[in-house]
Amino acid sequence: MMKQITKECDLNTYLMRKSWRGRQMYAYYRAYGLDYPFCRFYAVGETGVLLHFNSTMYIISADAGQAEDLAAFIRMHIPHRVECDEPVRGLLAALLPEYLSLHRTTFELHPDTQDPFAAEEFVEFNPSLEEVYKILQAGFPNLTDFPLWYTDTSHRCRHGVSHVMTYKGSTTASIVFDIDDHVLVGQVATLPEARGLGHARCFLRWLAAFLAQFDKQAVLYALDIRESFYREVGFTVQETEFVLERAEDAENITKGRLDNGNT
Repeated sequence: MMKQITKECDLNTYLMRKSWRGRQMYAYYRAYGLDYPFCRFYAVGETGVLLHFNSTMYIISADAGQAEDLAAFIRMHIPHRVECDEPVRGLLAALLPEYLSLHRTTFELHPDTQDPFAAEEFVEFNPSLEEVYKILQAGFPNLTDFPLWYTDTSHRCRHGVSHVMTYKGSTTASIVFDIDDHVLVGQVATLPEARGLGHARCFLRWLAAFLAQFDKQAVLYALDIRESFYREVGFTVQETEFVLERAEDAENITKGRLDNGNT
């Protein structure tokens, strides 16, 4: 049974702040509250919470017995991506053949021992979002809706939830959220003409050191095609999981489709 949450007193923010996925949900709550139609929270059974934000669904603490209700809800709304814990994810994969299971690794950022702050002179802390979008488009070809991206990114930045930076005008990375000194880094990309120059490596090592000086624990997510890069940078694996994405998305082909035995 699922019920939309419309009152702050009914939203378990304490639960959300206990996991990385939950913190991401909590960050959207901080930015948008409960009144926006594209950012809706639902209670799932007795313990679970679901956030439907644009084309992504996040689910935490749902009981496996809610899998069929969740599958029906997903079919109704057709999100691009669904993120949830095991064993619910495995049950949803069996119930929703139109979704693929993609392997994702959570890396913890560690500062470089070699003077990482040497890169700081090249960091732009308040770049033009139009320029950031141009960089991101090169790394995320499915990012095609500029007004949607700009509206969401600028809104989260204005509310102090997120922060966007660039390095040498050609590489970008975002602090998606900083909740209780837990930081999620995302949207890392470099312009094609600047690839191979080590910009992303230097920028991420600087960012790791920058956050560490404030005693922040920082992580980023990587699908398998990017895993080796983050290992080379010196980041360590914190955990691995699977996320669900719609099979009709052609980008999944480049990410590496998993066979049924890996769902």
